Amino acid sequence: MKEWIGSAAVCFNEKNEILMVRGYDSDAWAIPSGGIEMRESPEECCIREVKEETGYEVEVIDTLFVKETNIKGIKAKTHYFKVKKMGESQGINDPDNIIASAEWKSLSELQKIEHAYPEDLELLLNLIKSAS
Repeated sequence: MKEWIGSAAVCFNEKNEILMVRGYDSDAWAIPSGGIEMRESPEECCIREVKEETGYEVEVIDTLFVKETNIKGIKAKTHYFKVKKMGESQGINDPDNIIASAEWKSLSELQKIEHAYPEDLELLLNLIKSAS
């Protein structure tokens, strides 16, 4: 079975909104994430993916958990991190050219939008509630 290992970032702003991204071919939103490159740690991957997909510099402040799923016959393992943004966005600079927009979503918006990974919604809502 093929394997994919990546990282995902949960990032809040001062208004307790969460940073989400949407691809060109979809109406569904997700937290910034991507695959780990050669000789890259999960933390380094997380920081790089947020920068590419949202333009924000972030630092990892906490390791949340590792999600393991099978997606279309590929064993996927995603490291989730809580990150903190530093400064303002420098703009999306996604080398894969799949990210159409990055936006901050509030608790109420999170419950209305379509999610690329519906299983993450409960986690995100719980994190927002515990952060308030």
